[in-house]
Amino acid sequence: MELPALATSDQLAAWMQREPDELPESVPLVLDVASAIVRREARQSFTRGTSSALLYPREGWAVLPQRPVVSVQGVTVAGKPLAPDRWQLVRDRVRVPDDQPVTVSYTHGYAAVPGDVLAVVLTLAGRVLTNPADLRQESVGSASVTYSAETIGASLASADRDLLARYRKRVAVVGLR
Repeated sequence: MELPALATSDQLAAWMQREPDELPESVPLVLDVASAIVRREARQSFTRGTSSALLYPREGWAVLPQRPVVSVQGVTVAGKPLAPDRWQLVRDRVRVPDDQPVTVSYTHGYAAVPGDVLAVVLTLAGRVLTNPADLRQESVGSASVTYSAETIGASLASADRDLLARYRKRVAVVGLR
């Protein structure tokens, strides 16, 4: 399933302080690509959706990969539904009776794209549209423009990665056996 862009053409026009009809026809493609880059970095889809995930609990807890978790529709073990009183949802984790693999069907995502995520998508898309030829420097007569390294290519700057870091699932080694 292809996910929708995290920002609209109108939002991008407003971000770039332009009229929507001043933007090139490539805007939908640029927004799709920028959204994919942001999703890959954050490892989150951000948009509301329903997924099923095969999880391997540790000490009775299974962590759901997409957040925020809105609701759980069901938990199965070896293809058999687990009674609702045998599992418990606690934020982004499901408590199950033992450490057998479970499949969890759940609804996740934000009702609206968080502002910091939207800012990263719009900034990245704006950079791509402002410097589509990936120029480092451009001169015409006595006028010269030098682009920073962050404006070259469809990639995230360090500040963008820092903003998205809080959405990544944190992993910690609790103990070794």
